[in-house]
Amino acid sequence: MLLFTFLVTLPACLSSMKVSPLIEKISDHKDLKKLLRTRNNVLVLYAKSALVAEHQLKLLSDVAEAVKGRSTISWLDCGDTEGRKLCKKLKVDPSSKPSGVELLHYKDGTYHTEYNRAETFKSIVAFLRDPEGAPLWEEDPNAKDIVHLDTEKEFRRLLKKEERPLLVMFYAPWCGACKRMMPAYQQAATDLKGTYVLAGMNNVHLPEYDRIKEEFSIKAYPTICYFEKGKCQVQFENYGATAKDIADWIKNPRPYQPEAPEVPWAEQDSSVYHLTDKDFDQFVKEHTSVMVMFHAPWCGHCKKMKPEYEQAAEVLQSYEDRPGVLAAVDATASKALAEKFHISGFPTLKYFENGAEKYTLPHLRTQKKIVDWMLNPEAPLPPEPAWEEKQTSIIHLIGEDFREFLKKKRHSLVMFYAPWCPHCKNAIPDFTSAADGFKEDRKIAYAAVDCTKEQNRDLCKQEGVEGYPTVNYYNYGKFVEKYLGERSESDFTGFMRSLREKDHGKGKRKDEL
Repeated sequence: MLLFTFLVTLPACLSSMKVSPLIEKISDHKDLKKLLRTRNNVLVLYAKSALVAEHQLKLLSDVAEAVKGRSTISWLDCGDTEGRKLCKKLKVDPSSKPSGVELLHYKDGTYHTEYNRAETFKSIVAFLRDPEGAPLWEEDPNAKDIVHLDTEKEFRRLLKKEERPLLVMFYAPWCGACKRMMPAYQQAATDLKGTYVLAGMNNVHLPEYDRIKEEFSIKAYPTICYFEKGKCQVQFENYGATAKDIADWIKNPRPYQPEAPEVPWAEQDSSVYHLTDKDFDQFVKEHTSVMVMFHAPWCGHCKKMKPEYEQAAEVLQSYEDRPGVLAAVDATASKALAEKFHISGFPTLKYFENGAEKYTLPHLRTQKKIVDWMLNPEAPLPPEPAWEEKQTSIIHLIGEDFREFLKKKRHSLVMFYAPWCPHCKNAIPDFTSAADGFKEDRKIAYAAVDCTKEQNRDLCKQEGVEGYPTVNYYNYGKFVEKYLGERSESDFTGFMRSLREKDHGKGKRKDEL
């Protein structure tokens, strides 16, 4: 009798759920095939039973209204007779999930991915509007103490009601600088909880927020404003700040004062001759033996080597019969020289004899080695070919080709590196060997970007490269995540193999559909 009552009342329960008419119930295989043939952005809820689906269907009804015209939501009861057959055929088993439901996304007629983000209205809507996009900031559990704002109304309400000092980051989801700053910002929010409020407002680049952008002088992202009593008092502009930097600043907010610029090396007292495009040729003709250090002002290894190079120049000057002179060229200012001598990394040492280039000198980084070599200049051992000069399965990318190439690949693992970096040198053989294992797969790429090349500098900043090596994973050209695994061949291979196994699972569903 109880079972009979349950079966009778179940349809009534479902009809009272106020399921949106926009949500289509799938009854059989034919329904699903037709749905995927006619719609290109579909989210399907597979449920252990109709009763279990009730909570999710309430939520998805609201989502369906928000994504109307852009996405389709359907559901399938794996507990009824027909539904059980279809779920078994598709190898979908919602009963194996603690919640009893499984959300799968289909794109362009085929299985795309399992929805595994937060099951909230905002997260599902954001996913369906951009199934390839990154999760919302508020989905990060470490960002729980950030006040997340989505509309101008929410923003104005916060300014009006909040009596504590308030910091608001206006950001865009595609902004690399914003992503790099978020961990420090959210940690500061946790550290300052109860005394100060830190908030984030997304998508301010959209036209609907033009009034906010004009009112608070938002011309780039992130823009971070400090508010007291609803008024923006000052902007925070230290975008490389730590959580402690943010906490210290908010306790004493003041306009950002950049550090005094470092005096260029060429303007300091120096025993090194500083040459430019204009005087270089004449200088090397007038001096029989010249070592030249090509450097860049921002290069940490150049700064580390500079005192050694200066001391070596002083030692060479002390000889009566001077064996040679040391010179330096700022390759970022003297671009013609850098191009003429094919300077691709810093520092680069070259030796000139009687006005002509004779040797490139690797591994001379200390005063003693430099002086000893100048006293007895001889050919160095031939340098090992650069990574990009070797025949491997690695694709070496340049700035303008980067995005176009990756768009054609389903899975790409990209190493951003510097030729001088010891950690890169250690990882390169394993990365290369892993690439060889997938060289026949046209949908997979292992690629590399030399961040010391002039044409790659902006790209590396844009992709969030702050140290070497940085390895990023991309799906059809879109950044998905940083690779944080070990740098062995087996780990690089295992990472890609796990992606291919997921594809294989998708392929099974695709074949069966």
